[in-house]
Amino acid sequence: MEQGTEMKREQGIQFSDCVNRISISPTMAVMQEAERFKARGADVVDFGPGEPDFPTPEHIKRAAVEALAQNRTKYTAVAGIAPLRKAICDWHAAQLGSSYEPAECVVTMGGKHAVFNTVGSLVNPGDEVIIPVPYWVSYPDIVKYAGGTPVFVRTQEKEGFHPSAQHIEKVITPRTKLVIVNSPCNPTGAVIPKDEFVRILHACQKRSVWLLSDECYSHFVYGEAKPFSIASIEGAKEHVIIAGTFSKTFAMTGWRLGYALGPAPLVAAVAKLQSQSTSNATSIAQYAALDAVLGPMDWLQHMLDEYARRRIHILAGLHAIPGIKCVAPQGAFYAFPNVSAYIGKDLPDDTALAKQLLELEHVAVVPGEAFGAPGHVRISYATSFDRIEEGVRRMARFFAQRSHVGSPAKAGKA
Repeated sequence: MEQGTEMKREQGIQFSDCVNRISISPTMAVMQEAERFKARGADVVDFGPGEPDFPTPEHIKRAAVEALAQNRTKYTAVAGIAPLRKAICDWHAAQLGSSYEPAECVVTMGGKHAVFNTVGSLVNPGDEVIIPVPYWVSYPDIVKYAGGTPVFVRTQEKEGFHPSAQHIEKVITPRTKLVIVNSPCNPTGAVIPKDEFVRILHACQKRSVWLLSDECYSHFVYGEAKPFSIASIEGAKEHVIIAGTFSKTFAMTGWRLGYALGPAPLVAAVAKLQSQSTSNATSIAQYAALDAVLGPMDWLQHMLDEYARRRIHILAGLHAIPGIKCVAPQGAFYAFPNVSAYIGKDLPDDTALAKQLLELEHVAVVPGEAFGAPGHVRISYATSFDRIEEGVRRMARFFAQRSHVGSPAKAGKA
């Protein structure tokens, strides 16, 4: 007994293998560090958060207030209230050309929850999940938690960070269960061309592999890019799962509402897993989301126009800094500049660079290493024009005080 107590003191708490396989979200870590500086009174230009800085539209907030007034505060069906599931299917059909039925929809606590529950419903220990790089930080850890093995496929910076069916198909093995794609992409803003997306789908269909399409930023596209869902392709539904969210399109990050669309048996499995963890999404948020998908979307264009304006401004500012290169994002609201020209003796990696940038200039960015792409940093331009201007000014000052080594291609394969 005493020996066991002593061992516990020396080794600390013995956590499960599932938890030991994962790490805290790097984006959350950056936000926490930025908050620490803000608490000291520092004027932090925070390029870390991946959320719209616009408020939730008024009609959505009013729907939540009305739900409270009508005492809609009880448990709901685990998969979500029936009107919302139907409305999501109808909205997705109208906006993105799919053809889902309510039995093929489950309401989740955000898009991340949809991804987590889908992976948890499909992946067994030893299964492989293909993930293009750069990737959203949570994909590998979610796969690891389920006991799966992430298999990374690197994209080329010079080709706009677009994943290709050819490269994905090369790494498919008999153990491959799932391919996860994110378009528009967090962190690069890359949008997969429709023809290439279809080829990725066909590669998955040919090898009986699931394709999980994370549509978090579906409506945040610029220039000639248009919102697109692979679920709109005829014959896709049998091998496709869609992870969607209200967080970005409807500026509802804190409401924690998302959804998964897929074949009814898989959706039932996702709901079963959800029934033993979180159960239903918050009832009030569900009624607000119902009003979101049934209501007008004219306000969205204003948000997109503003992000397009900010995108131009931040790219111009980054390109003006010697040694910094940045592929123009086609979607989302992130810039992913290559800063590897400044990686060297004083700044051994992008994590050290981000740390010094925060400490010396009070500018918060997320290191590219968190996305599997060392030598880069992620900058969210979901903040005001004035803060972007100030942040770029501070970054220019920071880099001007450091020598760069010429071409930033040295870490640019990711």
